[in-house]
Amino acid sequence: MPRPVTMFTGQWADLPIEELAAMLEDFGYDGIELACWGDHFEVDRALAEDDYCDKKHALLQKHNLSAFSISAHLVGQAVLDKIDERHKAILPEYVWGDGDPAGVNERASEELMNTARAAQKFGVDTVNGFTGSSIWHLLYSFPPVSPQMIEDGFDLFAERFNPILDVFGQCGVRFALEVHPTEIAFDIHTAQRALEAIDHRPEFGFNFDPSHLIWQGIDPVQFIRAFPERIYHVHIKDAIVTLDGQSGINCSHLNFGDARRGWDFRSPGRGGVNFEEIIRELNRINYQGPLSIEWEDCGMERTFGAREACAFTKKLDFSPSNVAFDGAFDKEAQ
Repeated sequence: MPRPVTMFTGQWADLPIEELAAMLEDFGYDGIELACWGDHFEVDRALAEDDYCDKKHALLQKHNLSAFSISAHLVGQAVLDKIDERHKAILPEYVWGDGDPAGVNERASEELMNTARAAQKFGVDTVNGFTGSSIWHLLYSFPPVSPQMIEDGFDLFAERFNPILDVFGQCGVRFALEVHPTEIAFDIHTAQRALEAIDHRPEFGFNFDPSHLIWQGIDPVQFIRAFPERIYHVHIKDAIVTLDGQSGINCSHLNFGDARRGWDFRSPGRGGVNFEEIIRELNRINYQGPLSIEWEDCGMERTFGAREACAFTKKLDFSPSNVAFDGAFDKEAQ
């Protein structure tokens, strides 16, 4: 049975959800991963208004779309981050408040708890998102970083996320971290360490996104193999390494879309991700959830890219075999 192909709406939050839903229906999508910003999914309204979730489902059903998850990347980033003026641009005003860092961290934590409650009310069992990180700035160990400083970062993750995950557990909802630079987990080793920090509690898993792994030199298939029971959601997103001897993978403070960067995101199928092997590995672990396209490509018009990405992903996906191809030669089984 083919997995549903959905679109993550985070990069489309400039469009009203009614307009975007009609567009995605036309492009051939099966469903939608609603971002918790813009008017796509508003956590405060979902909890305050009795008919908000019903109206949202009715809108999606009108366009033959299903919702399998919601995503809280922006507010999640502020749970662990050291807060500065960058966060004001990505947070709701009621989370930013007066901008006091400790207050922002606290309000972001409460908003993530409320997101679990809103997901339960909406009828989805997965919230994708970020955690932020209090130790990302220590990545390059100079001035020298002691092991204790890193341990303190994972301890802070456990301190702040265990109460959040308690609420997720009470709501029957899972949190799927998109393993990503600037998060507490950004590769296989840090993902394992994050799981250890929270004692492998089942409410916490991963939103698998290969685009954030390949430019770091990490094989995305190895990530699936390392955490087969923790792949709670999947993003179909591509990237390409374009090292030319001048800019490295740290990208020289050049923004996305600059041709001088050492890597960049690409529309699915137009970068370096080996999606064929990823689908085969997802079949091996019996992942039955959606394949959610997160579309980012600074060099391509986005409606063309979104339509092409849907067709690419539907063609890409296939079910595993239920027979051995050489079974016809097994006389004992005949």
